[in-house]
Amino acid sequence: MARTKQARPIERVPSSEYVEGRPKTMLAQPNAQPELRSNGAPMTKPAAPIAAPEAGATQLVIAVAGIYGSFLTWAYLQEKLTTTPYGPPGATEVFKYPVFLNTIQSLFAAATGSLYLYFSTPRGKAVPPIIPSRRILGPLLLVALTSALASPFGYASLAHIDYITFLLAKSCKLLPVMFLHITIFRKRYPLYKYLVVAAVTAGVAVFTLHSGKAGKSKKHSSTEERNASWGMLLLGINLLFDGLTNSTQDYIFGAFQPYTGPQMMCANNLMMSAVTASYLVLSPWLVHTGLGEWFGMDIAGSAGELTEALAFLARYPSVWTDVLGFSACGAVGQVFIFYTLSTFSSVLLVTVTVTRKMFTMILSVVAFGHRLTRMQVLGVGLVFGGIGAEAHIARREKIAKEEAKKRKALEEKAQ
Repeated sequence: MARTKQARPIERVPSSEYVEGRPKTMLAQPNAQPELRSNGAPMTKPAAPIAAPEAGATQLVIAVAGIYGSFLTWAYLQEKLTTTPYGPPGATEVFKYPVFLNTIQSLFAAATGSLYLYFSTPRGKAVPPIIPSRRILGPLLLVALTSALASPFGYASLAHIDYITFLLAKSCKLLPVMFLHITIFRKRYPLYKYLVVAAVTAGVAVFTLHSGKAGKSKKHSSTEERNASWGMLLLGINLLFDGLTNSTQDYIFGAFQPYTGPQMMCANNLMMSAVTASYLVLSPWLVHTGLGEWFGMDIAGSAGELTEALAFLARYPSVWTDVLGFSACGAVGQVFIFYTLSTFSSVLLVTVTVTRKMFTMILSVVAFGHRLTRMQVLGVGLVFGGIGAEAHIARREKIAKEEAKKRKALEEKAQ
C-alpha cells in the first residue's frame, strides 16, 4: 500500500455487531461552543474535503481476500497450536502458553501498526502521535488490560470444550457488548436486537447440549458435562472481557476524535505487549503464591510461563513456525480490517466477518475431522441465522440513513 494522499483521515466506524447510535461528535451543532482537541487545544474548522473516488472492484477483492486469507490461516494455526500433541506416544504434551503467544502476536501487531500508521498518513503531514493526550491513557490502558486478560480465559476453555464450540461462542460478541451497554451505560436496543440475542443464545445452547457423545457411561458423561460447563464459564469470562474491550474502544473513538484505527492498533498492541511481558517476567514469582495457585498459573509449570514456553519450543523447534505464522496473520488481519473500514464501510465488514466465521468453522471441520450432529447443525444455523439477520437489518438501516442524508443535502443546496 503506497503512501498516497487521502481526502480524509481514516476513521474507525463501529460495526453494528458491537454498538450503534454513537453520536457523531464531529458534526457542527447550532450555537455550539468551539470544539476542543483531546489535548485541550481548539480545533480549527477544516476545509471542505474533496470527494474521494469510489473504491473499485480491485480494492474490494484485495480487502476481502486479505481478511479471509489472514484470519482463516490465523484460526487454523490457533487450533493446531492448542490441540496438537507433541512428543512420543504416552508422553505427549500440548502447547499451553497463551500469554507468551499473545505477547509475540502483540509485538508483531505493534510493529505492523506502526508501518500502517506511517503509510496511511497523507503525504506532507506529520505522523499523528499514538497517545495524543494524557486523558486517553486511562481508556487505552483499560483496553490493553482487558485484551490481555481475555485470551488466557479463551485458551483455558479449549481444555474443556472443542474448537467448534469455541468458534461458535466467539461469534456471539453481540451478547456481552449488549449486556455491558444495558447494565452500565443504560442503553436500550430495538426489539430485533433482543430477538437476535435470543436466537444466538438458543443456538449456542443447542450446540453445546448435543455434543454427540452418546453411548458413554453415566460417570464419564457426567465428568464431561462438568468439564464442558467449566469450559463455557471460562469462555463466558473471555467474551465479557472482549465486550468491555470493544465498548471502551468505541468510547475512545467517540471521545478523542480524530483518533484513527492505525493509532489505536499501534497504541493498543504496544501497551498490551508491556502488560503481558510484565506478567511473563513476574510469573516465576507469582506461580508460587496463593494467588498463582488460585488462578491455576502453575499449569504452565513451576518455572513460570516464559521459561516453560521457551523450553517447549527448544524441544519442538518446528512449533516456532506456527507461532510466528499465527502472530503475523493476526497482525496483517488487523490491517485489512482497518483498511476495509476506511475504504468501504462497516456494513461490508460485518458481512465479511460473518461469512469468514462460517468458513472458519467449515475449515475446522474439514482440517481436523470434527463431526457435527444434526442438532449441532441446527445450533450453528440459529447462531449464524441470527447474526446474518442482524447484519441484513443493519445494512438496510445504514442505506436508509445515507439516502436521508443525501436528500437533506440536496434540499439545503436547493434553498
